[in-house]
Amino acid sequence: MSEAATGLRRSKRKRREREQEPPPQDDPKAEMRRALHEAAAAAPHLAYYLRSLDLEALGGEPDFYEKADRKAGDVPFKNFIYAVGKGLFVHIISDPEDARDTYASIEPSLGESDLGWISARIDTYLLDYVDELEGCEDEDQKADVLLHAVDDHVKVHGHRRGSGGGGSKSFLSFGRKKKSDGGEHEELVVTPEELSALKYIVLREKIGLGPLQPLIQDPNIEDISCSGIGAVFIEHKQFGGLKSNIRFDETEQLDDFVLRLSEKIKKPVTYKNPISDATLPDGSRINIVYGNDVSTRGSNFTIRKFTAVPLSILDIIASGGISSEMAAYLSMIIGEGLNLFVSGETASGKTTLLNALTAFYVPSGKIVTIEDTPELQVPHANWTREVVRGSMSAADSGVTMFSLLRAALRQRPNAILVGEIRGEEGAIAFQAMQTGHAVAATFHASSVEKLIQRLTGAPISVPKAYIDNLNVVCIASAVRLPNGRPGRRILSINELIGYDSAADAFSFIEVYRWVPHNDTFEATGHMNSYLLENRVAPARGIDPQNKRAIYDEMMKRARLFERLLEAGRTNFFDLYKAFAQAQRQGII
Repeated sequence: MSEAATGLRRSKRKRREREQEPPPQDDPKAEMRRALHEAAAAAPHLAYYLRSLDLEALGGEPDFYEKADRKAGDVPFKNFIYAVGKGLFVHIISDPEDARDTYASIEPSLGESDLGWISARIDTYLLDYVDELEGCEDEDQKADVLLHAVDDHVKVHGHRRGSGGGGSKSFLSFGRKKKSDGGEHEELVVTPEELSALKYIVLREKIGLGPLQPLIQDPNIEDISCSGIGAVFIEHKQFGGLKSNIRFDETEQLDDFVLRLSEKIKKPVTYKNPISDATLPDGSRINIVYGNDVSTRGSNFTIRKFTAVPLSILDIIASGGISSEMAAYLSMIIGEGLNLFVSGETASGKTTLLNALTAFYVPSGKIVTIEDTPELQVPHANWTREVVRGSMSAADSGVTMFSLLRAALRQRPNAILVGEIRGEEGAIAFQAMQTGHAVAATFHASSVEKLIQRLTGAPISVPKAYIDNLNVVCIASAVRLPNGRPGRRILSINELIGYDSAADAFSFIEVYRWVPHNDTFEATGHMNSYLLENRVAPARGIDPQNKRAIYDEMMKRARLFERLLEAGRTNFFDLYKAFAQAQRQGII
């Protein structure tokens, strides 16, 4: 080897040593940088990604967090990485030329130049496993078969030079493997790092949603949307609206992806039927629009992420969406079987709040949920989940929310929850209230007045005299907080009192209100709740002469929420169990 080559290798080795050298102890971010180096040492694709960065333009190495931290997004210029798990990382980077910051997913990769022919080769191997794959009952079984196919056709040899990762020179090669019949076929020869990346890619492409899979696996993402040609956008729980590093630059590329996506979810789109709504295996909701004849910017899709463990009321309190006192009030309203609507615009947190409140229904009760797309998660064992079904043929009118709600009245439920009231099913919901069933639902209206207008107008057409069967209306909204960050808040909680037919007017009391300038909540109906004093207090056996004692019980419950929050006991299902036990023991 020449002296120049030896010197070059020595120089590269020293540079790698400097990169991996732990930061000095007096550095205020020493621990964070040390954690980043440790993560990069364990994940070759992260190490390669870090070496590809222009650290001078970024102002230095990214900060590192073990998980997404809201505080990381409070600085003007963002440059940090957080771990998602299962080998995935995310880099959040400020873009001074765009209103949205960039979300860059960092995943195991074989490089774009290798991916095409490797996928084709794996497809050839999988032909021997078609029968096994067709016999799989779930995705876990299918994943086992795919990983077995990889192990059976791939030979591991040596280590990748440097710290591997997508984009570096590949050392994949072919070997020969004897078949049981004496013949031979080609097998891939890879390093351990390449094998790990290969298995990830196979599962991502064959079971997952391809390039979207890193976004699906990040639990911090609420929505994924592609509006046509260009970047895929996301809504992040901590950092708001972001643009991802996943993009579609050609119409044909986007159309092809959308077609494959629709076939994977078994709701294929065509030029004749270009719109598809479906539920992904993990429960996420997806809407697809195919072709530029109905969408001028090209095919598009939106995914509303599903959360395996829904947010509890304590999580909503922690995020500032509601106060502990308001949560205590609503828990008492729900617990006594009063009727409630959560109203607001799209993505205002309506379903999230309604879902959190289900923990306060009587534990021994039967709950029926009726939804267009399944989103509600009820903790009760006796839970019937009804879902709307579209028409299967020209002669089939499908199963509507109206018919499901009418059927629910025959099922003796203690409570009926409607995912969203939009049409004639609203009148049936009010009939259910009339007959003593507890009803809760979400609704699209930005104020109590507009909610009443929509309910009493076509096509819902609820008689005005029935409106006071609805007891409480929560108005939810996406807002801009005093610090400039986006957030979700309950703008008000209102009690509907009655309808004056002579004056053709409705009366309601605003009991709580959000104060925008300091992001606090005001008890506008302090010690003046009609429902607490005249409905909840009698139901709880409080003497009418001492009905204001109900406020002491409410504040006791609010303090309980605060103590649970301080102790970090916010899990939705754990809160339900704790509340059920406390009710059985007569504590609350």
